[in-house]
Amino acid sequence: MSAINLTNNIKNNIKFIEYVSTESGQPIQQCYQCGKCTAGCPTAFAMDYSPNRIIRMIQLGLKEEVLKSQSIWLCAYCSTCTSRCPCHVNLAQVMDCLRGLAKREGVQLEGRAKNIALFYDCFLDTVKDNGKLYELGMMLNYNVKNRDYLKDADTGLAMFTRGKLRFLPMRNENYKEIALIFKRAKELEEIS
Repeated sequence: MSAINLTNNIKNNIKFIEYVSTESGQPIQQCYQCGKCTAGCPTAFAMDYSPNRIIRMIQLGLKEEVLKSQSIWLCAYCSTCTSRCPCHVNLAQVMDCLRGLAKREGVQLEGRAKNIALFYDCFLDTVKDNGKLYELGMMLNYNVKNRDYLKDADTGLAMFTRGKLRFLPMRNENYKEIALIFKRAKELEEIS
C-alpha cells in the first residue's frame, strides 16, 4: 500500500469515527471495552460481532465491516447496554445510526440482516400510509418482497377468524400529518 493510499485510508477511518460520534451524539471514543454492554445484551448470542466489539470496530474505523455486520440489525434497542455502560454510551442509539448509514450507503445485506431491514421498511411503510401499524398489510407486503408468499398464512387466517386481525386498515385521524413527517425526514436524509 502506498503512502498516499494509507493516508487516504486513515482520513476515511477518522471521518467514519467522527460521523458516528456526531450523528449518534455518543462519546464512542470514551469506551474502554469493559464488556458490560455485551454481558447484558439479550441478543448478543445471535450477533456476529458482540456490542462492545462493534464499538471497538468503530474506534478502529472499520466502516465496511461494521456496516455489513448482522449485529447492527439484531439490536433490539432495549437499552440494557446503555443502562450498564460506565461511560454513558447509548449503544442502542449508535446501532440505530449505523443502520441508517448502511441504508443510505446502499450496503448489500445478507441473511437475517436483510430480512430485518426489509421488515423495518415494511413496518414503516404501513405507519407512513396509515398513521399506525396495519398488521395484515405489513405482513403481506413483507411476504411479497421476501418472495415467501404464504409464510404464516395459517396463523394469519386463525387470527382473522378470531377477530385479532383486521382485513382493512384503520387509519389514525392524523395520518396525513404523519406522512408529512416521513416526507420531511426523507428530505433531511437526502440533504446530509
